[in-house]
Amino acid sequence: MTESHETTTEARAAESGTAEAAAAGAGARGATAARPGSGMNPVGRAHPPAFAPDSLVLNRKLPLWYQVSQSLRASILGRPQDASLRLPTEEQLAGHYGVSVLTMRQALKELETEGLISRHRRRGTFIEPRARRVSPVRLLGSVDAIVAQQSGEATTILGHGAVPVPGDLAEFFPDCGEVVSYRRLRRDGESDEPTNWAENAVRPDIAARIDVADLERWPMTKVLRDGVGVRISRITDTVEARLADPVTAELLQVPLLSPILHYTGVTYDEEGRVVDVARIRYRGDRFSFSVTVEAH
Repeated sequence: MTESHETTTEARAAESGTAEAAAAGAGARGATAARPGSGMNPVGRAHPPAFAPDSLVLNRKLPLWYQVSQSLRASILGRPQDASLRLPTEEQLAGHYGVSVLTMRQALKELETEGLISRHRRRGTFIEPRARRVSPVRLLGSVDAIVAQQSGEATTILGHGAVPVPGDLAEFFPDCGEVVSYRRLRRDGESDEPTNWAENAVRPDIAARIDVADLERWPMTKVLRDGVGVRISRITDTVEARLADPVTAELLQVPLLSPILHYTGVTYDEEGRVVDVARIRYRGDRFSFSVTVEAH
């Protein structure tokens, strides 16, 4: 599909969205009980806030549908608890992300297969509130894929503060005498079951701009990119099988020496500096690991 054709498709989608908004407005004017601007429905109950997907800067070297699906997945898993479960239309989502409707449809199909959404003819697309979040650790070169993989769980801050640079991280912080360490435990939002715990070592000048409260809502990658404004150039990921040490076994509520997935993510800024090294331990019964290799 050419860029010009895709743009035309998006323009039509925008027009369609405008028409839908106008029709919705006409329906609202026909209602008799709601007060204009009240945010209430005709029987006096407050409407849940509309679902609002995050913004996305597309990388043309990666499959567009994959980037869109991962960004939308992060938005779904990180949504406010009281947000509406109804997604915008295919056309509205395509316009938001700047892709064709066909690309958007493929992205939605990926999320439907995963069980995060359900699609109903004539009714629309809805988030599945009870979908079990057993997530693959997928690596395809997209920062939004990392954000999506880390989103959607209740997070407890176990502690944070400045510490000497650990010996096994010295190569990443050659110009720093210390780093700021953040320790977090993540739980499934519904079952309250611990799923993983993370340690992040962050450069002190970057850590000084982090609001710790943001880490209870967002993954560190999103905090660095969207909260602090770090221009991330790349993230180098390593995933390996390990055995649960005493701390991990206690935090994740698994038997000592049981299999876990150990993830290491090294985040670089545009100047080539390492700004964050994340080490995350995942329960082996909740996560799998896959890599997608594109042939072109």
